[in-house]
Amino acid sequence: MLSYSVASPTTLTLPPNPMFSIAKTSFTGVRIQRFCPQRLPSQTTSFRRPSASSSVVTMAKREEEMKEIRAKTTEEINDDVVELKGELLMLRLQKSVRNEFKSSEFHRMRKRIARLLTIKREREIEEGITKRLSRKLDQQWKKSIVVKPPPSLIKLREQEAAKEAEKSAA
Repeated sequence: MLSYSVASPTTLTLPPNPMFSIAKTSFTGVRIQRFCPQRLPSQTTSFRRPSASSSVVTMAKREEEMKEIRAKTTEEINDDVVELKGELLMLRLQKSVRNEFKSSEFHRMRKRIARLLTIKREREIEEGITKRLSRKLDQQWKKSIVVKPPPSLIKLREQEAAKEAEKSAA
């Protein structure tokens, strides 16, 4: 609902209405006010708010994933981190070239990398490795990484090779 009032040097009297409040000023011109009735709590519904059951399901999935990660050795965790960072790089390349990609994959991969590194750090803390020593070990580990293509690029190359083999056979 929209209301307006015109104030002029002449006297203008309006009946008092509790729904509209007009401040008494020396303003001369047109004043437009928007009136939005307040919703009752029963009318307010949010479609974005997850229900309690869906948040429980996601927490259960996260706990499963953490158990799965904890079952891995430190070397396997390091390999997974390298692979996921390669996948993240491929996603960034797809984005820069404006190819189709799922933007939700960025968030999912970053979270997965963070979980892997968290478990790795938890193990270091259990072994008594300080933060400073941990950073030195990380630098050494990063220098020793052998660059290899991420799994998605390997699959893509295999698919292209299979297509070429089909073309040459036909």
